[in-house]
Amino acid sequence: MSGINSLIANIGDLLWPLKWLIEAILVGFHAVFTFLGMDPAAGLTWVLSIVGLVLVVRAALIPIFVRQIKSQRRMLEVAPQLKKIQDKYKGKKDQFSREAMSRETMQLYKKTGTNPLSSCLPLLIQMPIFFSLFSTLNGAQHDQPGVGLLNKTLSSQFGHASLFNIAPLHDAFSTPGAPLVVQIIAGVMVVLMIGSQFLTQLQIMSKNQSPEMKASPTYKQQRIMLYILPLVFLFSGFNFPLGVMFYWLTTNLWTMGQQFFVIRRMPTPGSDAALAREARLDRKRRRTPQIATEGPGGMGISIVEEPKRVTTQRSQPVNKNRAKKAGNQK
Repeated sequence: MSGINSLIANIGDLLWPLKWLIEAILVGFHAVFTFLGMDPAAGLTWVLSIVGLVLVVRAALIPIFVRQIKSQRRMLEVAPQLKKIQDKYKGKKDQFSREAMSRETMQLYKKTGTNPLSSCLPLLIQMPIFFSLFSTLNGAQHDQPGVGLLNKTLSSQFGHASLFNIAPLHDAFSTPGAPLVVQIIAGVMVVLMIGSQFLTQLQIMSKNQSPEMKASPTYKQQRIMLYILPLVFLFSGFNFPLGVMFYWLTTNLWTMGQQFFVIRRMPTPGSDAALAREARLDRKRRRTPQIATEGPGGMGISIVEEPKRVTTQRSQPVNKNRAKKAGNQK
């Protein structure tokens, strides 16, 4: 554990600007919750501040996530061309053929504006933030002030905060002498982290992959990662402090909800999710009574009109004198 602490502390020194920003967001949320009447030294106040930090970070990453989806769509479009290149050099293991296949593949990526690494971009951007938060919490644990707004007083509060006064945020499952409640909370959080990560990847692979993607080598690598990532969470979850695990669990839950929304509303063309969405839209259209009429000018534009209601006006009774007078006028 000490080796991990020293390694991430050294990385934290290289991330000074990012640590300053992380501390500003964290202290900002802490000030808001304190203003609302919460105890500034309570662990719950700091946990909610960490959750607020996650919401800000993930909201800022939404444009990158949208760009990732567009890049994945382009990768799907170039999949047939990529397969042709692979079939062209299939079985050729000499250096010249491998270099030629790599060169043609890179030219295809450049021509179509695709990037096979774009799917990892949000994760790669989050890793420095994760290291910055870990470095901040690790420094607070040793009463070290932050590089920005996390002063000596706030750092001490953060480092010694306990959730419900029984679970210190700086303790991990593997911390010597850690209370049993810390180990229980850490164990539950590890299970939730593994479950949320597994479900996120499983719904992507089972519902949001086109037949072309399922036949590609990338899909096989994703299946391997589906079972390797839980082992990573299992190891790291028992060694990271509770404060960092709250960040990690919250961002996992955000990712799971975000993927559910994308798969339901913007599925990959040709995937099972896309077919299910078309079926839902078709059922919705059938339930809505509509009349299609030809648009103005005969341009073939379909305008949907609701059926018009036919109303009948009730005839008013006429007395005999008015009826007789009306007959004489005729």
